[in-house]
Amino acid sequence: MLAASAQLPRPLALRFVSAVARAPFTGDTWRRTAYAFLALPVGVACVPLALVGGPAGRLSRRMARALLGLEVGEPARTGIRALFHAVLTIPLNFLVAVITGYGWSIVLLNLAYPARPLVGLGVGGANAWGGPTFAGVWAFHAVVGGLGFLLMMPWIVRALTWSQGRLVGALLG
Repeated sequence: MLAASAQLPRPLALRFVSAVARAPFTGDTWRRTAYAFLALPVGVACVPLALVGGPAGRLSRRMARALLGLEVGEPARTGIRALFHAVLTIPLNFLVAVITGYGWSIVLLNLAYPARPLVGLGVGGANAWGGPTFAGVWAFHAVVGGLGFLLMMPWIVRALTWSQGRLVGALLG
């Protein structure tokens, strides 16, 4: 008899593995990553726009609609809510941009581990994780740091941009 955890229907398990493996290569992941990076400069630009009565709320809603697929209703006036949204989200947008940039850089740096000396980052040599050979070091970094983070980052970015989208919906919807 099979253990309880092994009784999952095979198609469900295959769908899960397929979704995790495909996530780094989907348009949704890269649109969300673009939103994570663009939200900070757009949010900073929205502060003076909102102060002078410009289209700060409309700009934030359109960006969320285009990059996150978030449908937010268009209120007649946003006024102070657009300013509140712009000011409140600057720290969150900064945090999201830093985490997203750091996570994707881990993927790149670990998959391209042999190129580290070329950009001045150095290589640990025989004392690095995965040693004592350089092939072992590269394999360890590529699998654990490169592929591991490649599979995790779409889900991390999705969670971070979900929180940004919730604020757009709550404050500008």
